[in-house]
Amino acid sequence: MRRLNIKGYLPQSLMGASHTFEDKRGSYLAAAREFLEHFREESKREHREGESGKDVVESITAMTDDLVTTLFTALSDDLHIGKVGELALVAVGGYGRRELNPYSDLDLMFLYSGKDVKRVEEIANRLLYFLWDLRLDVGYSVRNLTDCVEMANNDTTVKTALLDARLLTGSQPLFAELKKVMVSQVLAKRSDAFITEKVEELKKRREKYGSSVYILEPNLKEGEGCLRDLHSAMWIAKIKYKVDEPRELITKGVLSEEELKVYYDSLSYIWRIRNELHYAAGRKNDQLTFDNQISVARFFGYHDKDKTLAVEQFMQDFYLHANHVEHFCSLLITKCSRREDSKSKILGYFTRRPVGDGFYVMRGELVVPDESVIEKDPVRLVKIFEYAQKHGVNLNINTKRLIRENLDLVNDKVRRSKEANASFVNILQSEKLVAETLQQMHHLGFLNRFIPEFERIYCKVQHDVYHIYTVDTHTLFAVEEITKLWRGDHRDDLPLLTQLSLEIDKRYLLLLAVMLHDIGKGSGGGHAEIGAELSKTIARRLGLIKEDSERLQFLVRHHLLMAHIAQRRDLHDERMIIQFARQMEKSENLKMLYLLTYADIKAVGPDVWTEWKALLLQELYEKAFAVLERGDFKLEASGDRVKRVKRAVFDLLADDFPHQLIKDELQSLSTRHLLSYKPDIIAGHLRILLTLRGEQLLQVKIAHEVSSGYTTCTVCTYDVPGLFSMITGVMAANGMNILGAQIHTNTNEKVLDILQVNSPQGFVITEESRWARFESDLTQVLQGNVRVGALVAKRHRPSILTGKAKPTQPARVEIDNEVSTDYSVIDIYAHDKVGLLYNITSTLTRLGLYIGVSKISTKVDQVADTFYVKDIFGQKITDPGKLEEIRRELLAAIDKD
Repeated sequence: MRRLNIKGYLPQSLMGASHTFEDKRGSYLAAAREFLEHFREESKREHREGESGKDVVESITAMTDDLVTTLFTALSDDLHIGKVGELALVAVGGYGRRELNPYSDLDLMFLYSGKDVKRVEEIANRLLYFLWDLRLDVGYSVRNLTDCVEMANNDTTVKTALLDARLLTGSQPLFAELKKVMVSQVLAKRSDAFITEKVEELKKRREKYGSSVYILEPNLKEGEGCLRDLHSAMWIAKIKYKVDEPRELITKGVLSEEELKVYYDSLSYIWRIRNELHYAAGRKNDQLTFDNQISVARFFGYHDKDKTLAVEQFMQDFYLHANHVEHFCSLLITKCSRREDSKSKILGYFTRRPVGDGFYVMRGELVVPDESVIEKDPVRLVKIFEYAQKHGVNLNINTKRLIRENLDLVNDKVRRSKEANASFVNILQSEKLVAETLQQMHHLGFLNRFIPEFERIYCKVQHDVYHIYTVDTHTLFAVEEITKLWRGDHRDDLPLLTQLSLEIDKRYLLLLAVMLHDIGKGSGGGHAEIGAELSKTIARRLGLIKEDSERLQFLVRHHLLMAHIAQRRDLHDERMIIQFARQMEKSENLKMLYLLTYADIKAVGPDVWTEWKALLLQELYEKAFAVLERGDFKLEASGDRVKRVKRAVFDLLADDFPHQLIKDELQSLSTRHLLSYKPDIIAGHLRILLTLRGEQLLQVKIAHEVSSGYTTCTVCTYDVPGLFSMITGVMAANGMNILGAQIHTNTNEKVLDILQVNSPQGFVITEESRWARFESDLTQVLQGNVRVGALVAKRHRPSILTGKAKPTQPARVEIDNEVSTDYSVIDIYAHDKVGLLYNITSTLTRLGLYIGVSKISTKVDQVADTFYVKDIFGQKITDPGKLEEIRRELLAAIDKD
């Protein structure tokens, strides 16, 4: 990049003029602004034309040096700096490292040796106000050598900033003295404590910014596998080995030329992305948000390919890079954290413990002294992980390097080796460190080599706000969720799942199913079926018996089924339950699918697994298990069951209500209502129905299920067209979120709607005033005094603040006439927004459809709502023209603001 110099922008009349700096300040400011504007445009143009991140950053730093030193020199001449003693202008932090992006902060230190601190502060203020007038973000400090030593010894942040100190201009001897005292009085002391502090700081940063490389919207500065990881590793190395520049680590034998190149290339890659974020925003910006990801992918030249979006390709490459950065930094930090001396090496030789196959345990690490044993028998690469897991030790840094350098030895012969597969199964069957071992295998690249199909999902991105992690990371997190059940972590809150996890005969088979459930996602659409076919090949290679192979395929093929039915189908539909049980064939299949479904949902991201989903899945499991245990896939005769239920309900109410009233109310209930609940629950329904008499228009009963995360709201009233739409509208107007609804219309025109409700944030709404307002609003709507649409519109006031962009999928409407005997089932997939459910239900009402069951499912900001509907004659909708009209009108309602 062509270098620009600020002096070329200064009027000739200023050069060598006898005026003071203040006289010349206006001209300097105008020249500096023109210089800055011109340079920024030049650097932006060259960046956009393909200049590397390293070259742009170096150019910006050189330009800034020129600007700052020219101004400082002008001030020096004007204020006679020589009179204050020695003074040095020092760049610290990122500026000291020569790492300035287009809108980075500048950190300056005014280092002085004399006693006239006021004169130094005056100089500092003059320069700083000038730079601030240029709208540069500048931080500064005024210190002498004593200040530097004292503050560096007491503040890790100051010590870290001074590690990167660089002289810009001024006294060279004074700056040299600073470097000298930093080594003798700061770096020589407590270096191990500094390393410990930095490692702890790194852990805390990951807790704040995300504990995975594969976080949804990475922060380029603070995120794992990004700039701060590289900085932290280098700071620790500088302290440990007492060096100024990274290249000195080669001389000291800490890094190879190739490793140092990885360090600089990594910086340049991230800088290039960061430069684009800065230029695009016109300000400092480090967050790769969804909209930024799309624009940066476009800038880098990615294009949609087959079924993979350009942004997904870019983010996959970004995560691959971040993974390499994290690995490099971990290795360097590990090297720096180890205490090696000749005495301990000699002692270690005699204290190492042989564990087999040429492996030893020494000081809590697995070591391989004779590295040739791997080339002689590559199966030992699997055994390294098995032995480390068995003995509960870490892999030595050289052992990790050995694995990475010998991955090419893992070929089909190794993959089909009985010994290698037995070792791998032993890892899966172990009662300890299963997830940790698999994560280590993945991190070192071994898992992709041993199960090459796994590479399909390596760093695979799904560009939505629901999937927090890449597919491979999600998969390994799902494995961890199963091992937590085995450990008993959820014995209290998930007793049934914990019990079932311990009942599974072949643990390795369940873990294999979890590992492979998303393996088909590397090929676009229909991933469950693709994954099942791939798992068949993997099972054959692993030498699984036919029964285990078929069960593995079954679990992968159906891994979405249980969640789909539980969250989107009517669990009171006995025919559907029987059909599901028939698909399971055996109770062992059902148990394993239940566990896989739990792990899959739990590992998607924080707060995706909810008490509501837990209840739905458990209900489906228990009902299907009962059918399988009964061994009879036939419906019980409903007539006899209805009579038994009516008799039981009558007996529960006989002492509290006139007998004829009870009989009449029971007679008005639908068969479906009577067969969907236990007698005591139905008795509670009748108590509400029986109190709705005379002039009374509405009964609302609230029951808070705090431990389950929702409130059961039972609404009893008389049937009117669009009643459910009115209820959903009033709830939307009162900031209530509907999880599910069961709608019961009796032959005597009474309606009993049972809704499961919480707040949009997932909390139970316990404030009585909110429920009183809901009841009051609903009464006003039912009486015709208020239009429900007006209430919803009032709640949905337009805002001048727009939410940040999120990736959205096009809305879809699907209608199924097979899944239910009595209803047409409408599935709606859309982006969530205030009043959406009301828009949908009011449209269904306008189309003359009666809603019998509603299942509401929200995944972060995407909804998947299901409605069981009939026409005005109580029949399914089968006319093609009517079905097309329903799709068209619902899509229009979804898009409506």
